[in-house]
Amino acid sequence: MSMTTRFIDGRETGLALGKILCVGRNYAEHAKELDNPVPSAPLLFIKPATSAVELETPIAAQFDHGEVHFETELALLVGERLSRVSGEQALAGIVGGGLALDLTLRDVQSALKEKGHPWERAKGFDGACPLSRFVPVPAGIDWRALGFRLDIDGKRQQTGDTGDMLFDIPALLEEMTRTFTLEPGDVVLTGTPSGVGALPRNAELSLALSLGLEAVTQTR
Repeated sequence: MSMTTRFIDGRETGLALGKILCVGRNYAEHAKELDNPVPSAPLLFIKPATSAVELETPIAAQFDHGEVHFETELALLVGERLSRVSGEQALAGIVGGGLALDLTLRDVQSALKEKGHPWERAKGFDGACPLSRFVPVPAGIDWRALGFRLDIDGKRQQTGDTGDMLFDIPALLEEMTRTFTLEPGDVVLTGTPSGVGALPRNAELSLALSLGLEAVTQTR
């Protein structure tokens, strides 16, 4: 059963969580820190709805498979069906903004990449996408000027600015809808800035988004 999506005040959005559309290497500095080439087109992949858990609950990641890396990302909640639309049309279908942790089994991913195998097991496992509640999209929002951050045990770990994206949100949404039909309840993750690393066990994570979101979780 899909996770119920909620607004920041606790109200249900009325949208059952669907698929989670993701983009890799959407910040140049993140690509460089992993020694990956900067892409010329968005690198897209999907996490299943079953990978999502509420951000407020303790993180129960699969630490027995090696290092679990955190990647903090702006998350967008889709409110209407979007297929082959322009970026501006796609933006009109976004009803909420929040935060997500794109958790990655980095050792598993590296081993799969070396063999030329798909790496969904490293990205789509149960619990791989802690997801916050959503802030309703305010009128006049500037999608190119949003900031977010992650602190671990009180120390700043990641700082993101949507103005630094290689593919801004309208372009990213337009590209996604050329291949994947987005349905109400789907979530789009927009990429992570530099500063990713191994998630410590039993750490306190504090995330904030300039839309007014503040969410705190504690790992097990």
